[in-house]
Amino acid sequence: MVMSVRMAPPLPLILLLMIQGVYSAGDDWRVTYGPLHVCALKDSTVTIKCTYTYTVVYNNPEVSWTKINSPDSPDLLKDSEYIQRIQYLGDKQHNCSLRLTDVRLTDSHEYYFRFIIDQEKRIGAPGVTLEVTDLQVESDGERVMEGHSVTLTCKSRCSLTNTSTFIWFRNTQILNDRNKTLILPSVRRENAGDYRCAVQGHKLKSSPRRLNVTYPPDKPVISISPSGVIVEGDSVNLTCSGESNPPVHTYSWFKENQTPSVGSGQTFSISHFNSRVSGRFYCVAQNEVGSQRSAAVSLTVKGVSSLGFSVGFGVGLCVGVCGESAALLIVMCICRRKSLRRKESECKPENDDVSNDTYTTLELKTRSSDLYETLTPNGKRMK
Repeated sequence: MVMSVRMAPPLPLILLLMIQGVYSAGDDWRVTYGPLHVCALKDSTVTIKCTYTYTVVYNNPEVSWTKINSPDSPDLLKDSEYIQRIQYLGDKQHNCSLRLTDVRLTDSHEYYFRFIIDQEKRIGAPGVTLEVTDLQVESDGERVMEGHSVTLTCKSRCSLTNTSTFIWFRNTQILNDRNKTLILPSVRRENAGDYRCAVQGHKLKSSPRRLNVTYPPDKPVISISPSGVIVEGDSVNLTCSGESNPPVHTYSWFKENQTPSVGSGQTFSISHFNSRVSGRFYCVAQNEVGSQRSAAVSLTVKGVSSLGFSVGFGVGLCVGVCGESAALLIVMCICRRKSLRRKESECKPENDDVSNDTYTTLELKTRSSDLYETLTPNGKRMK
């Protein structure tokens, strides 16, 4: 009795077979896949490489592909789900490669080459595992404070080739970085936006990832309404405004040299303004990140207008000193502004039309210790 001894192949050959994915279904035929695992981007085109050999001469073998490890499984080349997207690149001798276009996430599966010789169906198992992936942007924080660092990574469900070149987008702008990770060492508010990634040579883009950059309020600015001269008795509104993210949630109002706050809210209102309220006011704006104080504004009472004050003062003084007749004459007096170098103002009555003239403060010329000079309506002096 003669015994046949089959020697195991050397170790390097075993490793080579494992790496290339060589599988024998019989002594007279074999199917070789390479690589055994294919990672493809969604909407891309992928080629599954395959070769087969057989030692016995057969006439006109039939070839097909299937995703079920069974000799009687449906032929993908005739499947309505694949027929518009699949192409057999091989022949009926040695090449059995397959191309699949516009791959979908549902195409993730294990695929097998099958051929029929002399009505015997032979399948190369195990087959090639196809894994279809989309792209996603992941970050170590969706909200990052201005000045801090953040890392964005273009993620896939399976490992793409190490030679893949990545493209980064912020909104519609293409960034210069070509790595799988995008590092922003010191984030600014201008870096906020929607980030996407893609692989060069492929049309697929990831879904957007929003980067929210937070920062405390900028130095607030106070606006005064109404603007201009503040007269005693007026109502005054102070409004505090400044950019921040997230928005300011608390406004506080302070008067310099006064410890407790005098008000809250973005607008601080003062009704019936008077000299006791006068002072320097400032606001403090605060959000979740921090707070900031504005510059102080000065609010002072300017009094009533110079015209009303001068006439009122002159009439009041003259009524008390000169009598009603002289007071009436003073009201009708038209005073013209003279040179600033002159020490006294001249005042002489002209006519009753005073609409185009300017009033200045009136002075009493002289007074003795016990008798005051008074003007009469006809312009003569009385003692």
